[in-house]
Amino acid sequence: MATIKQIADIVGVSSAAVSRVLNYDEKISVSDETREAIFAAAEKIGYKKRVIYPKIEDVALLYFTDNEDELEDVFYHKVKEEVLRQAKKMNIHMSVFDCKDGEIKFTQKLNAFVAVGWIDRNKINELYGYCKNGVFIGTSPDEKLFDAVRPNMDSFVTQIVDYFVGKGHKTIGFIGGSDRNIDTGKPSMDIREWSFRQSASYYKCLNEEYILISDKFTVDSGYRLGKKLLKLKVLPSAICIASDTLAVGVLQALNEKGVKVPEQIALFSINDVDIAKYLSPPLTTIHVDINCICETALDLLRNRVLGGSKVTKSVFVNGTPVFRKSC
Repeated sequence: MATIKQIADIVGVSSAAVSRVLNYDEKISVSDETREAIFAAAEKIGYKKRVIYPKIEDVALLYFTDNEDELEDVFYHKVKEEVLRQAKKMNIHMSVFDCKDGEIKFTQKLNAFVAVGWIDRNKINELYGYCKNGVFIGTSPDEKLFDAVRPNMDSFVTQIVDYFVGKGHKTIGFIGGSDRNIDTGKPSMDIREWSFRQSASYYKCLNEEYILISDKFTVDSGYRLGKKLLKLKVLPSAICIASDTLAVGVLQALNEKGVKVPEQIALFSINDVDIAKYLSPPLTTIHVDINCICETALDLLRNRVLGGSKVTKSVFVNGTPVFRKSC
């Protein structure tokens, strides 16, 4: 294993000087030539600096989902677990607050927070008054006030429609759920439905009859929409489904009626939850990189707390198609 002493021997300086240069200590007085020689030697022998994260205390993980959502929406549940794992690695001391029905009850002073889930305008303003160093994962309720990291759902749906059209499908449907307006709390169009409408319109294959929307992204909702789909006189040849949980329910409904997937209807979904590979048939889906999403969120948090960043940032993380037997 390469060491600082080896670099010092190569360059002809002290180990202390090498350490300070590699840690970007601006107070050390060395020539530009020596500095460049140290970095060149480090790269040559394969030296990897051990990352030492400064401690960040009094950070909250705000989990704005109820028990039903946690059981049904695997994405948020996995985000919660991954944030806690990475926070520990990054020396971020984090406490979990399960905020039932959006209620925020803090028992400590907050230095920063990571929020998972949906809250309304009143809660956003309340939270901003309490702590301004915040990052939302999965949603971006107010991009002027808080940082946000989200899966690039717009791109995911566009990729799915492009794929279906490229395979020769002329009739493409969409099964999804509604979003909620942060000011009124009333249902609003989800970005996935909006993206599907844009893409289908572009290819001149938008058919309102083939767009089915529920108020939740659950297995039961997918099953009900699948049953509704089966009442149509003519089925679309392909369906873009907004989440794997919905897709599980849709597959149940299709299997009950003996509709063959993908021979009669192809399915393409989003999330790549663990169960997707075990369905019958295994589900083609967009893999969402939860590790990358959580790492990006914690980097934004560290930049705010340690770097003093005042400019809010919104980051969209792309995914990877995982092709299985459903299309």
